[in-house]
Amino acid sequence: MVTPHLDFIVAAYVAAAIVVGLLIGWVIVDYRAQTRRLAELEMQGFTRRSAAPRSGQPIEQVKEQA
Repeated sequence: MVTPHLDFIVAAYVAAAIVVGLLIGWVIVDYRAQTRRLAELEMQGFTRRSAAPRSGQPIEQVKEQA
């Protein structure tokens, strides 16, 4: 059954899927950038107040060992 508004409905769902996909991609890219920046800061000696005492290894090295 084809309705007169089917084109609009399909286009709306496609547009919504594209927007959600772009937002997910953006969050993934930003997460990686923030993780990299935190590792750089930790290598320079900066620590986070909420972090446990340093083991002397940056985040990325710890992840590689896991």
